[in-house]
Amino acid sequence: MSRVRDFFVLSGRWVIEGRRALSEGAIWRPLLFGQMRKLGVDSIPVAVFVAVFTGIVLALLSSYMFTRAIPLYFVGTLVTKAVMLELGPVLTGMALAGRVGANVAAELGTMRVTEQVDALETLAISPHAYLVTPRVIAAILMFPVVTAVAMAVGVLSGWFTAVNLLDLSSVEFLRGARQFYNFKDIWFGLVKSASFGGVVATMGCFEGLSARGGAEGVGRATTRAVVLGCQAILVLDAFWALVLL
Repeated sequence: MSRVRDFFVLSGRWVIEGRRALSEGAIWRPLLFGQMRKLGVDSIPVAVFVAVFTGIVLALLSSYMFTRAIPLYFVGTLVTKAVMLELGPVLTGMALAGRVGANVAAELGTMRVTEQVDALETLAISPHAYLVTPRVIAAILMFPVVTAVAMAVGVLSGWFTAVNLLDLSSVEFLRGARQFYNFKDIWFGLVKSASFGGVVATMGCFEGLSARGGAEGVGRATTRAVVLGCQAILVLDAFWALVLL
């Protein structure tokens, strides 16, 4: 029970500090674009790599499942629906949980154990405004951008695979893609990815600033940040499916 109480006490403290940090825009606004590039733009190659092979595998699996039962043009339906609704946002979020979550936790954890965070407090600079707020806002803004790129690449790689390996024409693939298309498919995935970015960055900051015990403590904090970020993504994925679908 004491651990649960401590968790809620610490969470409440973070909410209060977060609200206070948001009001200190003069501190975090100059740092925002640098974090957007670092957490978002620099993550695009990882997301593209995951999306390319996701599209390829989806196209091949769908052709295997549809053999002799369902018209082959439904490959386009499965690829586009799966990439936009589920696999694009979730797999991209998981990949970025490893890259972004680990990066944030390691960076802030090192600052904590080397007493740089204490130095900020001594200078009357809020660590939440200077370290946490720009990273969390940058992740919320950039995860949807990276996910949108991954979704486009995933659909294109599925189309390329279908046309070149499955004896399916571009017209047939597009027919399947448009069969059950809904504009909600796009914004649903982007809303999910924004929430994924928020929790991944928050977990990284939380674990990083809680790190203790030198290099070993930083390593433990980094591992926990990645694990908790991935778990939070799965929980949020189920939550958004329940609420929005």
